[in-house]
Amino acid sequence: MNKDRDLASSALRSNMQRRDMLKLMGAGAAALSFGGLAATRAMADDATVAFWATATLDIGDKWQEFARQSGVSPEFTDNGNDVGPVVARLAAGNANDLFDVGGFQGGAEKELAKQGLIAPWDVSKIPNFAGIWQWAKDIPTLTHEGKQYGIPTVVNADSIIYRPDKLGKVDSYGVIFDPKLKGRVAMEDAWINSAIFTAIYLKEAENKPIKEPGNLTESELGLVMEFLIKHKKDGQFRTFWNGWEQGVQLVANEEVDAMTGWEPIVYEGRKRGLQVEYAAPVEGYEGWGNNTVLLKGAAERGKAEAAHKFVDALLGGLYGCELGKARGYLVPTDNNLAYAKAHPDEYKADDVAKLADHVKAKFSGKVYWQNCRPDNFQLYEEWWQKLRNA
Repeated sequence: MNKDRDLASSALRSNMQRRDMLKLMGAGAAALSFGGLAATRAMADDATVAFWATATLDIGDKWQEFARQSGVSPEFTDNGNDVGPVVARLAAGNANDLFDVGGFQGGAEKELAKQGLIAPWDVSKIPNFAGIWQWAKDIPTLTHEGKQYGIPTVVNADSIIYRPDKLGKVDSYGVIFDPKLKGRVAMEDAWINSAIFTAIYLKEAENKPIKEPGNLTESELGLVMEFLIKHKKDGQFRTFWNGWEQGVQLVANEEVDAMTGWEPIVYEGRKRGLQVEYAAPVEGYEGWGNNTVLLKGAAERGKAEAAHKFVDALLGGLYGCELGKARGYLVPTDNNLAYAKAHPDEYKADDVAKLADHVKAKFSGKVYWQNCRPDNFQLYEEWWQKLRNA
């Protein structure tokens, strides 16, 4: 009895602390309503899951329908996308006290598992796991010591956002480094994407001695970063954008003609009436998986069952249809198409099938996988700081 009371008190305290933290961050009510969930929902509700993920994984008001169907109510909080600070908050901060499930870029699972910061999933409690496409299940960073630490919830491949009215057709990362576009291009302020984009370009277009763009050796990394620093000092980049909102703003305000970035920015730009395209680079795409992990704190708070129901629902079709419609992202399962066919008033099955074919086509060509925890991770951090200071 006392144990039950203690658990309830812990859950209540955790949620109160979460709200206090969000207020301090200035996100407050906005973040709590990010998924359209009523603030009046029972704070100690065991079916509530605090989902800490990249902003583009949010489906807004549709979380309400998701909760109605799944019986699990997510509270979505943007983690800023940069895995470095995310790992730091898990290792030395309070993230494990605040959040239950993470939606992180692939590659960190092994390190997080080694440090005991995440718990393995029990896929027998995730019936929809069986329907994940096999090539997505085979992403090597998902497991550690034979245990499933990451669920490949979203996959896609990134490249270049550009304005065809200004540039015509773009099919090379070379546009980012073209001196004729000095001050009219941008890259993201995150080595996790910008270093690999640059490495792909140098390897494929300039035949530089780079073996694996997603996991650079010390000398390869030096080559890539010195190249970026030189171009920054030359005034090539308008900025290194940071976060979803700034990425959208650069496009919406027509501040750049081309930039490396996420495909959802193209979708958002088109919603605002802009003519923007997403390039199919001859050098290849940066493939990535945004994987769902079970945070250690959730397991300790007795949230594991709700977390498993939550991730199973992410793979159930509604989330995939909505995320595809809003962002152009793909949940790697045929459940999306089945859901669209069963709900023709909400989703067009042809569009869902077209998106699946679009992403599959990317992966049928040359793809280099993103790795948010390469072997020389610390060196990446040091070089990126040099770039910022240059």
